[in-house]
Amino acid sequence: MKDRVILITGGSRGLGRAMALGFAAEGAHVAIVSRKLESCEETVKEVEALGVKGFPYACHVGYWQELDEMVDAVYGEFGKVDVLINNAGMSPLYPSLDAVSEDLFDKVIGVNLKAPFRLSANVGQRMAEAGGGCIINISSTASVGASPGAEPYGAAKAGLNALTRSFAAAYGPSVRVNCIMAGPFLTDISKAWDMEVFNKHAAASIPMQRGGEPDEILGAALYLASDSASFTTGAILPVDGGAH
Repeated sequence: MKDRVILITGGSRGLGRAMALGFAAEGAHVAIVSRKLESCEETVKEVEALGVKGFPYACHVGYWQELDEMVDAVYGEFGKVDVLINNAGMSPLYPSLDAVSEDLFDKVIGVNLKAPFRLSANVGQRMAEAGGGCIINISSTASVGASPGAEPYGAAKAGLNALTRSFAAAYGPSVRVNCIMAGPFLTDISKAWDMEVFNKHAAASIPMQRGGEPDEILGAALYLASDSASFTTGAILPVDGGAH
């Protein structure tokens, strides 16, 4: 990854932060995007402590104009993007399906599906014109099974799986597009979980009998971004402890 440029949405915490630090440790420069600039800046400090360059940028990925401005800024800073990681996601809680508002539904689709579409189209076209690149989408096992309490999220991630295959066809052979289908990870989001209930469920339904640690996403991301995956595109790779 030395001197490659990685653009990660939702890169300031959770899986995004783990990937940002992991790629930086391998010599990559990292553009970190999330809604809060201060959070991006904090992660950039950690990235740059590893001897590479970081670039913080705050935007709401649900709005195409902000995305386009962000991409222009990243290209202005680095001159290229070698790897785009569509990691930003959201899944607000709601009491019942009939209580899901149009605004909540649109926000979930906007962040989880609309944003990866626009970013992949914008950056993917630039990658193709420059001779190649790699796009990695972060999906969820909610995309392939029932997702009680997260139905709009599961639907959006199912759409992201479909986009992965379609963009791989559209931008091949020079741009590879793959997807990591993540299971339950113990990021800061898990602090809101009832861990006693989760651990019982994990013991009964997940072969690894636990949730993943954020760093455990890194091996799959590094593989898909690397030249070792040069014949891998359109793939949806589960990293879920066997839950799927």
